[in-house]
Amino acid sequence: MKTQDVRTYTEQRLRRLQNLPDNQRRAELAKLRRGVGHRPGELPELWGSFLLGMPEGFQGNNGPSHAEWAIYLALTLYAVHQQGNDQPMNRQHSTLGWAVRQLAERNTSAGQDWTEASVLRRFNALATAEEITEISHHLRGMVQLLSAAKGGAIPLDYPQLAVDLYELQCTDPQYTQIPANVRLRWGQDLYCETKNASSEEEEKEN
Repeated sequence: MKTQDVRTYTEQRLRRLQNLPDNQRRAELAKLRRGVGHRPGELPELWGSFLLGMPEGFQGNNGPSHAEWAIYLALTLYAVHQQGNDQPMNRQHSTLGWAVRQLAERNTSAGQDWTEASVLRRFNALATAEEITEISHHLRGMVQLLSAAKGGAIPLDYPQLAVDLYELQCTDPQYTQIPANVRLRWGQDLYCETKNASSEEEEKEN
C-alpha cells in the first residue's frame, strides 16, 4: 500500500497551489474545477496539475491507477471547495466524518436531533458507493454542501481524503478489510463527541 506516499504527494500539490501568486492560483483552481466529472488524464490541460512530480509507482498501465484517481479527485474537489472562499478549505484533522457532523448540526433546528438531518442520507449514499465514479459523484455533492454551509464553509483535510479514496479502491485479497476500515473511520468521526465552538475559541486564545 502506498498510503503515506499518497498523503505526502497530495500535501505537496496543495502546498504548491497555496504558494502561487493570487492570479496564478485562481487560474489553476479554475482549471482544476473543469476536471470534475472527468477521468484522470482525460483533459490534457490538467496533466501537469496532478501528474507533475508524481512517483512512477503511482502510474497506471491500463487506465488511471487507484493512486491517480485518489489524488485527482482530492485536487479537483479541493478546487470546487475553495471557490468563493477566502480562507483555505484544506485543514488538517477536519476529516470527512467530522465535517459532515458539523454540517448536520448546523442544518438542525433547535430541539431536533442532528442524527435526523437529511445530509446524513447523502453521506450514507457516499459511504456505501463502491465504484470510484459513483463515489466521486456523491463526494462532489457533499463538498458543495460543505462549501455553502450555514455560518461559513466547513473545510476538509484533503490529504486524508486522498488516502481514504485510495484505500476505498483496494481490491487486494490480502487487504479486504481496508475499505471497510475507511467507512468505519468515517462513522467514528461522524459520531464522536465534538467540542463546541466556544471551547475551541478559548483554546485559540490561550
